[in-house]
Amino acid sequence: MQSKPNILFVMADQLRWDYLRHAGHPHIATPRIDALARRGVAFSRAFVQSPVCGGSRMCFYSGRYNITHGATYNNFPLRIDEKTIGDYLRPLGYRVALVGKTHFKADTESLARLGIDPGTNPGLPYWQCGFEPFERDDGLHPEVDGKLAGADPAYNAWLRQLGYPGDNPWHEWANSVEGENGEVLSGWAMRNARRPARVKEEHSETAYMTDRALEFMRQARDGGPWCLHVSYIKPHWPYIAPAPYHAMYGPEHVLPANRSAAERDDPHPVMAAFMRHDESVAFARDEVRETVIPTYMGLITQFDHHLGRLVDHLEATGEIANTIIVVTSDHGDYLGDHWLGEKDLFHEEVVRVPMIVVDPRPGADATRGRSLEALVEAIDLAPTFLDWAGGPAEPHRLEGRSLVPVLSGPAPTDWRSAVFCDSDFSLRHARKTLGLDVDEARGFMVRTARWKYVHFEKLPPQLFDLAADPGELVDLGRSLAHAAVLDEMRDRLFSWALSRKTRTTVSHDYIRRVTGGARARGYRFGEW
Repeated sequence: MQSKPNILFVMADQLRWDYLRHAGHPHIATPRIDALARRGVAFSRAFVQSPVCGGSRMCFYSGRYNITHGATYNNFPLRIDEKTIGDYLRPLGYRVALVGKTHFKADTESLARLGIDPGTNPGLPYWQCGFEPFERDDGLHPEVDGKLAGADPAYNAWLRQLGYPGDNPWHEWANSVEGENGEVLSGWAMRNARRPARVKEEHSETAYMTDRALEFMRQARDGGPWCLHVSYIKPHWPYIAPAPYHAMYGPEHVLPANRSAAERDDPHPVMAAFMRHDESVAFARDEVRETVIPTYMGLITQFDHHLGRLVDHLEATGEIANTIIVVTSDHGDYLGDHWLGEKDLFHEEVVRVPMIVVDPRPGADATRGRSLEALVEAIDLAPTFLDWAGGPAEPHRLEGRSLVPVLSGPAPTDWRSAVFCDSDFSLRHARKTLGLDVDEARGFMVRTARWKYVHFEKLPPQLFDLAADPGELVDLGRSLAHAAVLDEMRDRLFSWALSRKTRTTVSHDYIRRVTGGARARGYRFGEW
């Protein structure tokens, strides 16, 4: 093991924590992920800091809370002054690259104001979330009036070279299927999820991104330490899988929905508004769940297979001994639980994610093969990577905590007792249904080992007793008998909000060094 190990940072989009075999799912096949859990540590209580792609990823990459960095939703720009993983690791000699998705949008207004050209150094990292874009592809290439709405991705060009023609092969081939008479059916329609994609499996998005990640690792070998973020697009919608994964599971493998009649008959106002969304109305139907979830599971098993290809390459080259592997997700997927579809809110199905860390160094032997219940946040990864790379801690900026002490033995006695998450649903139809202004469509969660409390502006709170009600089916937010708990959890949330790290341009060390030194610097104020 070199002093600076390689870091393989793998993320699957919209992968639920409980849709893995080692996490307890009785039907799904995830042998390679399960093997990694046995070789390392599986954190069983890991949580994201935003329940939607863009906000969550900016938390992962910056090591800072959603409320702090401000890029709270998809395509909301991350401020130019926010440092990300690449900014922390690159000065330490790391090559920090991306294959796949970030959902990052550059702060173009600030770049223009500062006269920074995106095509120059240092312009490029500011346009790519601090990563070297070895292959950037956010995996969403919709069409407007039959034409590709954005830039043509490299994946489309590759498909055309393979004989898949069209203006947008991503949609026409990789995310469409054929009907009974050979007609092309769009993957946007979930009723088509049980049919195979029109591309061969080896030409699917998951296979392609794996090929590109392998190419990076071949090029980077013997070139110094690297951190590669392989960010898979699936099992995020469109829910279309290539053969044979499309038919690997059936309705008999779909677990009963975690929901109750009471949730639907007397919902919290925010839940009621989200239940009116198209995705929730659809996933409330058993027919939809029994059509989509088997394909969702197939996409996870396909992801598992290709993750195994990455591990096999590291083993074949011997780099496995010098590479730390992290596997996680940016959030989950309701899939009809709580009568909801998509994400955006705070149930465990969405905010709890898989988090597996395989550190081959002897220092991690004490926890190897264990499932740890320490409360972990997505923002912990950035300071952990910095710790692995041997860089100085930046506690004035990083709001997460390095996981190294937890990985090397029992969690420190001062380890966190709560995790936090916040949601910005200003762009969602629910905001209008609720009559909220754009600054009022926010939700904030604090979760301890037992309680989960959610604060909404101008609306009642939610409270769940996770010990008595792990499925979060009984909302105690309006229970007079739980007034003391509600007050305690609200105070926790208030204290957390007031302690955000906004003084980012001055380090703690500098303040400690100069405190009380005004007289030595010639400032004799207060002298008689």
